Amino acid sequence: MNEAMNIQSPAAGEEYSLAQRLKTLATRPLTLSDTGLSRHFLAELMIKHLYDAGLLSSKQLMQRLALAGPVLEELIEFLRKEVMIDVHGQGFDKRELSYGLTQRGRETAIDAYARSGYLGPAPVPIQLYRQVVAAQTVHHAHVTAEALNTLFAQVVLRDSLKQQLGPAMNSGRAIFIYGPAGTGKTYITQKLTGLFADTCLIPYAISVNEQVISLFDPLLHQPVETAEQSPSLMLDQGHDPRFVHCRRPEVITGGELGMDMLEVHFNPVTKEYQAPMQLKANNGIFIIDDMGRQRATPMEIFNRWIVPMEEKQDYLTLGAGRHFQTPFDQILVFSSNINPLDLADEAFLRRIGYKIYFGFLQPDEYTRIWQQVCEEKGIHFDPALLDFVLNQLHARYEVGLRPCHPRDLLGMAQDRVRYLGGDAAALDQESLTWAWDSYFVRLDAEVEMSSTNVNRRNDHV
Repeated sequence: MNEAMNIQSPAAGEEYSLAQRLKTLATRPLTLSDTGLSRHFLAELMIKHLYDAGLLSSKQLMQRLALAGPVLEELIEFLRKEVMIDVHGQGFDKRELSYGLTQRGRETAIDAYARSGYLGPAPVPIQLYRQVVAAQTVHHAHVTAEALNTLFAQVVLRDSLKQQLGPAMNSGRAIFIYGPAGTGKTYITQKLTGLFADTCLIPYAISVNEQVISLFDPLLHQPVETAEQSPSLMLDQGHDPRFVHCRRPEVITGGELGMDMLEVHFNPVTKEYQAPMQLKANNGIFIIDDMGRQRATPMEIFNRWIVPMEEKQDYLTLGAGRHFQTPFDQILVFSSNINPLDLADEAFLRRIGYKIYFGFLQPDEYTRIWQQVCEEKGIHFDPALLDFVLNQLHARYEVGLRPCHPRDLLGMAQDRVRYLGGDAAALDQESLTWAWDSYFVRLDAEVEMSSTNVNRRNDHV
């Protein structure tokens, strides 16, 4: 194995600068053999870039391919001998030579495009990707009680839930969060990524037997700007530029999730492979929200995760039935307002380490949230008005106290006061009663609608 693939995690307690840590995770390849890719593959990728742009300087080619100068020089020398590129004098910056394709080079580029439409930085071999993922595993980022309390310092969250969430995040096992709608499950789970202050390296693409799978997704991955980054691609500085320095991924999916999103997707028009959701979530957190309301059935989704959850490996398929193995290094969180026993059998639930229930609030918790929302919206806090909401509305109509209620009711009451030209900072019982009637489904309306063959709802929210 060449030096570029010798990945080692920094020793515990040893101080590394950010640049040194990233360089240790993925060393910049300085020769063709260091890239882990064949000369033929990289040559075809280079001529596709030239076909796309027309003329490119050496610097532009380095930036497009994310390869160091010595690697590029080897490719240029090979392509010139094969009469696929020629020199066109000074480039656009008037200081260095530029390169273009010959007729033979254009024909080769068209043929290469017909087999693969990928046009981007050189990919990372799957073997190197596995090593980098293991070296920066999310399961080594231990969560402490202090970090959890700091994260939720401004959030009303009872201590019993914190004492379950913290150990669950450290367990390396899947987490199932469940409870009635509106009890804060989605909000809390999405904040959990704030527990990870460190960063990771994510490749633009990976190569499996020189089939390229695009992995970096600008909608999911957040690059981190650092002082060490330099457009000059200096040979003795920085990490392998085929990787992007990012925050740990936070991938969230809901009712749109289908089984196809969990497999490698091939676009027959562009002839490109795209990584599935769980591959993009590696080294981070993958949240499946509204479990039970996806396009795929719960059992299809759960069965898909049994092997990855136990083996920490996933098995994917390319065209023609070619299988390959990828790491499954992520914190997997299921969130649902459906009873887990109605979604999965006991055998699967046993494999999930933590089942955490989010229930209705106690009056003191509801009061704290009400006060917070009043402060945020510039509303005068009136204890008598809150008492009216608790005892004359919630208690009278037997509606449980949910974290979403204060914000929704106060916001709607303000909407009415502004419409009537009143003081939006001073609400009264009339405005809150109006908000309550507008927010909840009325029983008499349900009765009327039931006569038109509309199914009755069991809740009134």
